[in-house]
Amino acid sequence: MRRVAITGVGAVTPLGLTAESTWDGLRAGRCGITGLDTFDARTFPVRIAGQVRGFDPESAIPADHSRRHLSRAAQFGVAAAYQALDDAGADWWLVPPHRRGAAVGATVGRPELQDLVDMSHRLATAGELPRQAPGEVLRREQNLGVRSIALAGDCRGPVLSLSTACAGAGHAIGEAYRSIQDGDCDLALAGGFDALTTWMDVLGFTLLGALSPDGCRPFDATRSGFVLGEGAVLVVLEEWDTAQDRGARVHGELVGYGSSLNAYRLTDSPPDGGGAISAMSSVLAEAGLAPSEIDYIAAHGTGTRGNDLSETVAIKQVFGRTRVPVSSPKSMTGHLTSAAAGVNLLAALGAIRTGMLPPTINLHTPDPRLDLDHVPLRARPHPVRAALVNAFAFGGSNACLAVRRAA
Repeated sequence: MRRVAITGVGAVTPLGLTAESTWDGLRAGRCGITGLDTFDARTFPVRIAGQVRGFDPESAIPADHSRRHLSRAAQFGVAAAYQALDDAGADWWLVPPHRRGAAVGATVGRPELQDLVDMSHRLATAGELPRQAPGEVLRREQNLGVRSIALAGDCRGPVLSLSTACAGAGHAIGEAYRSIQDGDCDLALAGGFDALTTWMDVLGFTLLGALSPDGCRPFDATRSGFVLGEGAVLVVLEEWDTAQDRGARVHGELVGYGSSLNAYRLTDSPPDGGGAISAMSSVLAEAGLAPSEIDYIAAHGTGTRGNDLSETVAIKQVFGRTRVPVSSPKSMTGHLTSAAAGVNLLAALGAIRTGMLPPTINLHTPDPRLDLDHVPLRARPHPVRAALVNAFAFGGSNACLAVRRAA
């Protein structure tokens, strides 16, 4: 089986506009959740989000004919892709274009509710649909962002666009990993992007009772829901020998991928740990790692009562008496939905590189039922040889990745 190296990382998140600044924020325990201003939220019960600040697409994305058509979420994704390629080294292009692939978890393109209201009103009063610029249609097209990411790396091999909600980036990275393992390509851009910071998204998740109005507190007894975020994380995956031959810097080796479905409820997490147990167990088996060899878990850790309990039960089932440190980056970034697993992978790679575990902030009142080591409040020195990355989504889709120090 072919080995897979991670040779490039790029990010645009609420903690920073690069992978390095995002890691610095995670390590410092900095909160990127602030007042929401992508729309006028003054009348909404939830007025906070993990929002990207200071992003300029004109400086972050090279000018071409498609930049002006990219949605806010896709702009983050394309910018992160260019960063990841730059981080991979100047000679990544030596891999032939037909041996390069891409797999991206992306939000589903859909019209804004207000557009539908306007169209219905125009149809009722004037008997015709309003005219709309082609660029407006393109901005809602999910595959335009993925296509632009593939073009950034001139990827002419297998290209996949996945929509599995909060597990999107995890599945995308895992499927790109499989493509390289199976010999379908030698290099792949993989990750996710999303920006569910519109009024309709905030309203919808508020009506579901899923959002917290006062901050993200994973594993805390007072947790009250998750906080929406936005951003993108893309990585460059590369066949091991190809990376070694060109002298690439290797951030880590991807050694396992597991996927499962809870088959429980659309939004609730199963109290018995469900498919998360299967996903984590299969990753360990594929990677050939015992539970005692995992030094850190980047948890899904949303801050909802059901998810945190379900993930805790699953970790206890898989790891038994092994007390592995677990922390939730969402306490700092909010929930980047389709890009969330990318943030967790970035956190795991940072922990491997620096020997520092990013914390779970806002954890002041531990829930006694969730008695794991959550690295509360501040980062902790701890050598990390191998780590797991969890992503458990609405709809019950689960993805888990295993990454270890390059050797």
